Amino acid sequence: MSGGARVVIGFDTEELARRAAAGDRGALDELLAAIGPRVLEQCGRFLPCRQDAEEAAQDALVQVARHIERFEGRSLFTTWLHTVVANCARQTYRSLRRRAAEVPSALLPVDVVDPRTTSVIAGSRLDLLDALDRLEAHRPELVTALVLRDMCQLDYQEIAGQLGIPVGTLKSRIHHARRHVRESLQGD
Repeated sequence: MSGGARVVIGFDTEELARRAAAGDRGALDELLAAIGPRVLEQCGRFLPCRQDAEEAAQDALVQVARHIERFEGRSLFTTWLHTVVANCARQTYRSLRRRAAEVPSALLPVDVVDPRTTSVIAGSRLDLLDALDRLEAHRPELVTALVLRDMCQLDYQEIAGQLGIPVGTLKSRIHHARRHVRESLQGD
């Protein structure tokens, strides 16, 4: 793509997504260029460290490229994208946590800083990701609804359409998920 890539996600992006899902490789390239900055921004909402957010954003863009044909147009592309981004950000966090647990503490550099001790916001994000992992272990059907509503700030109709469930069911899932996460965070 020559010149500057469009950063605004809107009608053009929805059309690009439909064309890319139908197999148009040029549309896919344009789509990835258009959504890249927004994907990074969204990953940054989950992950406090810029490098971690960049890793998750790259994974999300790869997932979009690999699985764009799964976008069926039942909901907005941006709703589908939020789900992909949230899953990639959470997976990146799990992977980072696993890697950190595998490295013996004697091998860690002395200047590694724990975000929980340096930033209330960063620590809160990590605590929330841990709480979401605990929720997923017990009630996996609740996680996506909560993430799309509270972290991605999508409206109920959009989320219900994406998940293929009635709005009432969605609201119930979000209510139960919030209760579980709140209890989990209070227990930390």
